[in-house]
Amino acid sequence: MTSTDVTEEAEGPGPGGYAAARLRLLTEGARSGPPRRRALAGLTDDWLAGLFGAGTGGQAGVSLVAVGGYGRGELSPRSDLDLLLLHDGRDAQAVAALADRLWYPVWDLGLDLDHSVRTPQQARKTAAEDVKVQLGLLDARHLAGDVGLTASLRTAVLADWRNQAPRRLPELRNLCAERAERQGELRFLLEPDLKEARGGLRDATALRAVAASWLADAPREGLADARRRLLDVRDALHLATGRATDRLALQEQDQVAAELGLLDADALLRQVYEAARVISYAGDVTWREVGRVLRARSVRPRLRAMMSGRNGGKPAAERSPLAEGVVEQDGEVVLARTARPERDPVLPLRAAAAAAQAGLPLSLHAVRRLAATARPLPTPWPAEAREQLVTLLGSGRPTVQVWEALEAEGLVTRLLPDWERVRCRPQRNAVHLWTVDRHLIETAVRAAGFARRVHRPDLLLVAALLHDIGKGWPGDHSVAGETIARDVAARIGFDGADAAVLATLVRHHLLLVETATRRDLDDPATVRAVAEAVGTERTLELLHALTEADALATGPAAWSSWRGSLVADLVKRVAGVLAGEPAAETEAAAPTAEQERLAMEAFRTGGPVLALRARTEPAAGSAEPAAATDAGPDPLGVELLIAVPDQAGVLPAVAGVLALHRLTVRTAELRSLPLPDGVDGSVLLLDWRVAAQYGSLPQAARLRADLVRALDGTLDTAGRLAERDAAQPRRRGVEPPPPRVTVAPAASRLATVIEVRAQDAPGLLFRLGRALDAAGVRVRSAHVSTLGANAVDAFYVTGPGGARLPGEEAASVAREVEESLRA
Repeated sequence: MTSTDVTEEAEGPGPGGYAAARLRLLTEGARSGPPRRRALAGLTDDWLAGLFGAGTGGQAGVSLVAVGGYGRGELSPRSDLDLLLLHDGRDAQAVAALADRLWYPVWDLGLDLDHSVRTPQQARKTAAEDVKVQLGLLDARHLAGDVGLTASLRTAVLADWRNQAPRRLPELRNLCAERAERQGELRFLLEPDLKEARGGLRDATALRAVAASWLADAPREGLADARRRLLDVRDALHLATGRATDRLALQEQDQVAAELGLLDADALLRQVYEAARVISYAGDVTWREVGRVLRARSVRPRLRAMMSGRNGGKPAAERSPLAEGVVEQDGEVVLARTARPERDPVLPLRAAAAAAQAGLPLSLHAVRRLAATARPLPTPWPAEAREQLVTLLGSGRPTVQVWEALEAEGLVTRLLPDWERVRCRPQRNAVHLWTVDRHLIETAVRAAGFARRVHRPDLLLVAALLHDIGKGWPGDHSVAGETIARDVAARIGFDGADAAVLATLVRHHLLLVETATRRDLDDPATVRAVAEAVGTERTLELLHALTEADALATGPAAWSSWRGSLVADLVKRVAGVLAGEPAAETEAAAPTAEQERLAMEAFRTGGPVLALRARTEPAAGSAEPAAATDAGPDPLGVELLIAVPDQAGVLPAVAGVLALHRLTVRTAELRSLPLPDGVDGSVLLLDWRVAAQYGSLPQAARLRADLVRALDGTLDTAGRLAERDAAQPRRRGVEPPPPRVTVAPAASRLATVIEVRAQDAPGLLFRLGRALDAAGVRVRSAHVSTLGANAVDAFYVTGPGGARLPGEEAASVAREVEESLRA
């Protein structure tokens, strides 16, 4: 066959042929969603049937079959064509020629093709060996040729599937679990794979296969709509990118949202997450039912007969009481026969708490009955309802699956109407692993582990549930959340004093970690400000536990032993003030013997002197970190002590050298040490905590040599960093928001605090140091915090004379630094 022949066949009969008709269909704005997918499948069916008929002359014993997604009629703009050329094996040469006549036009148009040529026996044998092939054949649809051949294969494959279901369904479940482990959960990912991630299109297909086995069926309510929404998003993604991709990358989300007529990318992700949640929950229920059925089938017939009751010879299900109106049956929590949800408004919470405490799932039937018939709770809630909510939240990991069951049937938003604004709400921050609603539940799970260390675990757990509830409203989520928390607390029956504590915890849930990592803890103003915000020692105790639970539930980047030690230090100081101890005006600590030695050597040599000292976590009862051992990695980084004769440009020089050696700065303190009496001059001492980005630490001698060159101007730090940055491969991504530099009001009586929020990047501290140096200020200390891609750095600066900067001068410095970062 010549290329001209192939092109003519690809165009097919009619004006413009298949390619032109396909293009018109995909560019019609009026038709989208299921109608367009059906039309595209129908158009493709006609084209392929024409190709098939032209090559066979209507011969029997061969047929063209669509399988997989094409078999279901779900053709997205760039979908593969999944085709099976089925034959009876009598004329292999003619079948091979027909295959060429079919496949080449498809390839010529640039369409992706997944094809096979098999007899019915070969197809069944391959399906028996590969469950993925078997799933594709379950959706087989006749396109052209011998209808009887296709029908017999469909019948045989379906019979094989049902006969082999007890063996194949566990295999399918394992495949789904392995895929979820690789791809993650669709409903929480910022760049999800619509097909492969858990809760995606492949899981929806697996649920269809389970239903075809007749062993179990998925909850059908909302499932078809969720699947349709994911297919609509995939269609829009294909049109936006022009590629056969299932990954919803950040840079394409706005365009996909516009294609679907949605407000923005957040509205798009929320729609995707809601669909994925429906499919995930349906999968949980379905696979649980599959397990129950398979376990029941494995019981020997005689044993089943012995267990039979009077009801038609069926085994009598054992029911164990868990709470009033709630029992366990066959590994699930169900309602007792005497339960009356229409008369018992606390029953939904009682059933949920009992299920979480027992570590068992709530049955689908029970949740749906509660959703359909339970009376609403009065306002304020009765004490039992509040206690059951606290019990549910305090049950640890089992809380998650029970809460999701309540969510699936709308019971959570009925109990807590404010939940609707955070449900499935995305968090566009790489630090966060979860959507807002799931993060709140994860925080409660973490807080349950701290229940023994606080005097009021009920307040801790409810604060964990509500701490980010304000993210559904405009403005500062902590401020909005304070108002919501106070209202919710009153509604669920807490008294005024408890409601005030909950409101304080929500308002200040970020206070401890932000203060500990961005402020000078030796400054009395820092400790006094926290003490005034918290108010009491008991509230501080709760806030400390909430801070850690919140960070642990956020993700690995949000908490570390280093952050934990800083927060613990701050809590200890604030507790002292709240207990009546004065926040004494602390003077600078006297230099240690090692610091004095380094200072004298720096003065004697006229150049920098440094020492690297590994440190680990503080010993019990001590604020000082202990020396590192060979027991394991250093969680707090390495202490870098540098002494250098006082001069301009030290901060950018040191920061630049550290960036060149790929060292991350965690904290930085700078102070001037006077020399002994009779010696004119001073030495600048830098006490920094650093960590290697990867690999081992550089040798101190190499650091010193480069620092000498940086200070005398022979090392082009800026040029070297620019060269390294230019050598990095450029990746597409979302444009980060611009940097923001502000003056923190009343943060310190001893210095002006300049706070910088910017995209983290190698050499950022070097650029900041140069900008501050150019502004003519002296940096007393720096507190560096990095969360994912965001850096939040605070610099305590003074004028040349060591005093705080006047208001206008401070604002001017902030503007200059911000302009330097934007340049």
